[in-house]
Amino acid sequence: MKTLNWNQLSAAEQAAALRRPALAQSGREAQVADIISRVRKGGDTALLDLTRTLDRAERDCLELVDADIAAAGERVSDELKDAIELAIGNIEAFHRAQLPASVIQDTTPGVRCELHFQPISKVGLYVPGGSAPLVSTVMMLAIPARLAGCERVVLCSPPPINDAIVYTAKRCGVDAIYTLGGAQAIAAMAYGSETVTKVDKIFGPGNAWVTEAKQQVSGDVDGAAIDMPAGPSEVLVIADDSADADFIASDLLSQAEHGPDSQVILVTPSRALAARVDDALERQLAELSRADIARQALGESRTFICADLAEAARISNAYAPEHLIVQTEEPRALLPALKNAGSIFLGAWTPESVGDYASGTNHTLPTYGYARTYSSLGLADYQRRYTVQELSPEGLRAIGPAVELLAATETLDAHKNAVTLRLAKLEKQA
Repeated sequence: MKTLNWNQLSAAEQAAALRRPALAQSGREAQVADIISRVRKGGDTALLDLTRTLDRAERDCLELVDADIAAAGERVSDELKDAIELAIGNIEAFHRAQLPASVIQDTTPGVRCELHFQPISKVGLYVPGGSAPLVSTVMMLAIPARLAGCERVVLCSPPPINDAIVYTAKRCGVDAIYTLGGAQAIAAMAYGSETVTKVDKIFGPGNAWVTEAKQQVSGDVDGAAIDMPAGPSEVLVIADDSADADFIASDLLSQAEHGPDSQVILVTPSRALAARVDDALERQLAELSRADIARQALGESRTFICADLAEAARISNAYAPEHLIVQTEEPRALLPALKNAGSIFLGAWTPESVGDYASGTNHTLPTYGYARTYSSLGLADYQRRYTVQELSPEGLRAIGPAVELLAATETLDAHKNAVTLRLAKLEKQA
């Protein structure tokens, strides 16, 4: 990792050093738009053709039948099933605690205002396949959907779908599993087909094609909403001289192995620690099955030497990382200074991996600096909130004149008249 002394950089150089690797488009926008158009026009036929040409998989149907699902479950080991059960228990406990309560408030005598919550009816989950089947993502997306009360939950994953993904989807209450990947899967869920349910909102990570498709369908009134913008995985570690270099290196590599476009950052006031971490990275890289991928990611990663932990917090806030790990002598003491992060991991015994799998928090997080304005995925993302108001005659008398004046000030006569007519009727009844 390239080491930079933060205070020897100009403001422009600091901003450049915090910049993520560029996401090259290379005509992807137009290609994704073409895939979406084909799916909208051709339905299942187009989806099967795209699966054949893009995923190189021959399928005669898109949805897994009960026999397929049961067979997949039989092939999952009991040990893995036990690990899945442990994770499900913790994720359910944390997300069930997020169930909101209705708010009922009388703002003025006779004026009652209410806030209620309602599940999104139909949601679609996208789970990437490839060399790293993300079983954990199934749990992170499906469990809050079920707890929120969504009436239909469907899942897409590229063929051949990993057995553990199928088993976990069924265990978490997914209603339908489709063998679909890439932009075509997003298009299918956004617009529907003869087989695939059209959903109201799409959740889940994916490659650049999936990300582009999600952005396009979310901008179309006939499409579907999405959970959040997404970019490559990233982690920032704040550490002082008390930190264990081996622990830090393992945390940095746990994100670097996601992909060559991932980015990892170390911020520390200790140059000696930074040197120890570099040594640990080399030792641990040699033992990784995905070492080549991780090494490419490290090529775009940085170590910043800062003045103190307060400055480290400011650097982290400027970067707004997806994952933020604090390995300092008193990690919780730094928490009030940390403003922008998707999820924060405190202390030497809290590797980022526990949040990815089984601590209970959700690992679907804003990346690429979106942590400044977006939140980690939670149960609230699967619900919509709406308000109710009810006034008695006394309530309308109390606030009606103010509403009339405000409407008149805005020259909205019909707004004013809707109150004036009612107040006049009340005067006649008095």
